Amino acid sequence: MFKRFLMVVAGFIASMSIAVAAQIEVNSADQAALDGVKGLGPVTSKAILEERKNGEFKDWTDLEKRVKGVSHKRSLKLSQAGLIVNGQPKAADAAVSAKKVVQKGEDKAAASAPDGAKPGAK
Repeated sequence: MFKRFLMVVAGFIASMSIAVAAQIEVNSADQAALDGVKGLGPVTSKAILEERKNGEFKDWTDLEKRVKGVSHKRSLKLSQAGLIVNGQPKAADAAVSAKKVVQKGEDKAAASAPDGAKPGAK
């Protein structure tokens, strides 16, 4: 009984350490660590390391500007896979998302308005 309890506790601790160890800091990781991030291959890892010689990456925008092949969309995926820049994961652009929602709402209102009528006008 006690052995089972120890095995369960050991398994729990091991699973928690895997979750914590999943974050890779782009400014301190070596090539092997970068290659371990899903979506980063040896070419991009090498490009990151070469560009890092010119100075640490300040933020995700800096990484996107300086490393060829790392776009906004790709950086979102890399962040979801555990890559961080200066301790920060990539935040999805809330302003862009909100703007798209507003535009969709305006498009629907315009489509449902009678011909010549402005949406929201009485």
